[in-house]
Amino acid sequence: MKNIFRLTIAILLGFSGFSFLPALDTPARGEVEFNIRFFDRRIYYVESDPIYVQITITNNSPYPYRFKLADDRVFSVDFDIRTMQNRTLPQADSLIRKRTQYNQIFFREIAIESGESFSFVEDLRDYVSFQNSGSFRVSAKVYPELYKSTIVAAMESNSLSLTLRPASIQGPDGIPLEMDVATGAVLVRQQLPPDEVVAYMLTARQQSQWERFFLYLDLEAMLSRDALQKRRWLAENEEGRRRMISEYRMNLQNALIDGDISVIPTSFEILKTVYNNNEGTVTALLRFRNRNYTELRRYTYLLEKRDIFWIIVNYSVESLGTEAN
Repeated sequence: MKNIFRLTIAILLGFSGFSFLPALDTPARGEVEFNIRFFDRRIYYVESDPIYVQITITNNSPYPYRFKLADDRVFSVDFDIRTMQNRTLPQADSLIRKRTQYNQIFFREIAIESGESFSFVEDLRDYVSFQNSGSFRVSAKVYPELYKSTIVAAMESNSLSLTLRPASIQGPDGIPLEMDVATGAVLVRQQLPPDEVVAYMLTARQQSQWERFFLYLDLEAMLSRDALQKRRWLAENEEGRRRMISEYRMNLQNALIDGDISVIPTSFEILKTVYNNNEGTVTALLRFRNRNYTELRRYTYLLEKRDIFWIIVNYSVESLGTEAN
């Protein structure tokens, strides 16, 4: 009879989840970190280019951490953006509309194991209305039990400094000019021969200078290398094409696509350059150092002359094996 009673208690405990477990199975305050950083740090303008922020929740406790994440993140996250005079910027109209309408909130439960992190990316413009240039402080809140009109528990993040510049400078072709993040100066293309264009691009990648890396890349041509993307490009309007270029650039920076061109070489050597008045190819040997060996790859870059500038429009890569370190 005692054995039957003990078995019954065990079964009840099993079905009761965590209600009978001691309170120590829940992460203590401060053991779960919430941090934000700019996802693709660059020069930001008052205009409508996205301002992506990566949100990372890290579980430093010995126990799993669980929270609810809404499919529409405005019910899980909030951003507080203030001027240097500590004035809060107004919320975006779309945010106000979503939170004031009565709609069912769909969410999933996220479990972060001990020592692991969970990240996602949000656009600040979905939360705040930017109307003027200037300097701002950005912080965020995450609501583990979703955002509600009443006061709910929230985790607060670190702060970021955001600088918004006035409307971007338009070039003679109507395309905004790139800015150098380090100096704030306008990046202007130079009349470089094809081999120096490729060397400029590779050096910029080695130094993680994305604005310089993209300066001589034709992103539209690179994007159109994929037949499906090219069909989508042709079907889009002007705004849709700008969005595709922005997404493609961000995906390149994060090596989600075309990783062969965005990977950082340890060293490079220009092997051969051939060009006429309109087209050219540059062959380069790139080395990628790993722990026990160095990988060798031969890249062939295709360039076209646009007005007076050589621009990279395509590339191919061939593996040449490895060599010992």
